[in-house]
Amino acid sequence: MNLATLFYVYDPMCSWCWGYKPTWSFLEEQLKQQFPQLAIEYRLGGLAADTDELMPEEMEDFLQQTWRKISQQLGTQFNFDFWVKCQPRRATYPACRAVLLARDVGLEQSFYYALQQAYYLEARNPSDDATLVEIATELGMDSEAFAIALNSELTQARLLQEISQTRRLPIQGFPSLVMALNGELILIELDYKNAQTSFNQIEKLMQEVVIDS
Repeated sequence: MNLATLFYVYDPMCSWCWGYKPTWSFLEEQLKQQFPQLAIEYRLGGLAADTDELMPEEMEDFLQQTWRKISQQLGTQFNFDFWVKCQPRRATYPACRAVLLARDVGLEQSFYYALQQAYYLEARNPSDDATLVEIATELGMDSEAFAIALNSELTQARLLQEISQTRRLPIQGFPSLVMALNGELILIELDYKNAQTSFNQIEKLMQEVVIDS
């Protein structure tokens, strides 16, 4: 029985989530080994709704500066060919819907990480349905069923419901870590370079779980 739940709140196209990936992967594995009674659930935040309009030049400049900042601070790799090869749009909801569909078949994390690699290292555009269908195919999903469900009203309604629920959490942007414990929601301190910061806080909270139970 899970007495506590840790929510990892993210957007598939969040560049800071990409920067946090190595630290989060290490922390997640550490927590699974140390606290098997702790449930870890992924929750979508949704950065930007659907649009067919090309990204304004100012937004392109801002995001490229963000990539450079993350690279300088964390050593994260980015392929800046994306800004030349692709036609960027400020739309992350397609990627969010794709991840929801992957969750249905137990592939949420696999799809999420494959999408990050496609976006940040391979200069492929996750705002395009074609890219998302390619990733689904690469992961062995039913590409035809995936393509149909990707833009269905049902999938969109599920996404909007999850975004609404996520926004009730005490998050501070993406990524965020929130722990649900004894009916309380606790924001976990997040350190992009050091998993131990979050681990120490979670460990202390989990000790309270053991004592209370």
